[in-house]
Amino acid sequence: MTRSLRKHEPGSLFPTEQGTIQGGTISPLLANVALHGMETVITKKFPTRAHKRFYAPQVIRYADDLVVLHGDLNVVHQCHEMLAEWLKSMGLELNPSKTRITHTLKAVDGDPGFDFLGFNIRQYPVGRTKSGKDCRGQKLGFKVLIKPSKAAIQKHVKQLGEVINNHKGKEQERLIKTLNPIIMGWCRYYSTVVSQATFEKIQYLLFAMLLAWGSRRHPEKRKWAMVEKYWKITKSRNWIFHSAKGEFQLYQHRTTPIRRHVKVQSQRSPYDGDWIYWSTRLGKHPEIPVRVATLLKRQQGRCLECRLFFKDGEAMEVDHIIPKEWGGSDSQYNRQLLHRHCHDVKTARDKTLAV
Repeated sequence: MTRSLRKHEPGSLFPTEQGTIQGGTISPLLANVALHGMETVITKKFPTRAHKRFYAPQVIRYADDLVVLHGDLNVVHQCHEMLAEWLKSMGLELNPSKTRITHTLKAVDGDPGFDFLGFNIRQYPVGRTKSGKDCRGQKLGFKVLIKPSKAAIQKHVKQLGEVINNHKGKEQERLIKTLNPIIMGWCRYYSTVVSQATFEKIQYLLFAMLLAWGSRRHPEKRKWAMVEKYWKITKSRNWIFHSAKGEFQLYQHRTTPIRRHVKVQSQRSPYDGDWIYWSTRLGKHPEIPVRVATLLKRQQGRCLECRLFFKDGEAMEVDHIIPKEWGGSDSQYNRQLLHRHCHDVKTARDKTLAV
């Protein structure tokens, strides 16, 4: 039994005699254990028949949130009934207010697309030059874009406004220290999808809120005088909100790099012993030196001499791009990872050039 205190009304606290702490780290794990097998039920009912061009519904689940994807509306309705019956055997049921059947391209029962884990997934009609392709290489006429959902954007902007409002009379250094973790965490969560336009918009809204914060502190000052006090304008016309002495700067949404997430290959595990794959992906592995893992990630798993991918069991050696005999340093920027035979070829070439 887990005891916790949850606040339901201002000034009132009472214990929870059963269940887990709301928002605790163990809750998603227990939900995954309880709902394990949901995907198997659907795939057994609708197996893939490639010769008939029928593919099994795709089930994506995170804890107690799930999405079922299929091109046939009747199959989706049947999956809905199957899931409701499967959950009923455990004393659970789908939330009617949160359950929705929709189309990602056409408007069916509301706007096209759906929200999942703070993301909005939708297909947008595009021209031939920007259209996606199916497995046979034919033009689809639309493109799938994943963006931050409107609810997530509104919640983030509201949180920023509350923080700024709570720091009315405090110096900008404390305001920056409070805002930076919030902004950085939110931006990194959405840095793998189509978020650049959203980051630009929120950056503008945050500037307006900070401008109002400064105007409230100095009502007698003009706008430009206040901007010169709290902002630093770089040569590239980038406005940076900073502390009084310039030691701390506010993290900007639009400076977050957009890097697409690469899905982990099926049946892969960090404990499968394939340290080349995981070092290339993560840049670290407990069984190999850090510098080797870093080079694997930087080179994306390729040998820079022969341009072929490293394979498990192949001999690899660290080489200095500019040999030390020629004045090369031992810094990471002067190191590369090569096959052992490629390293021998490169060393022989360097000696020839030296002669």
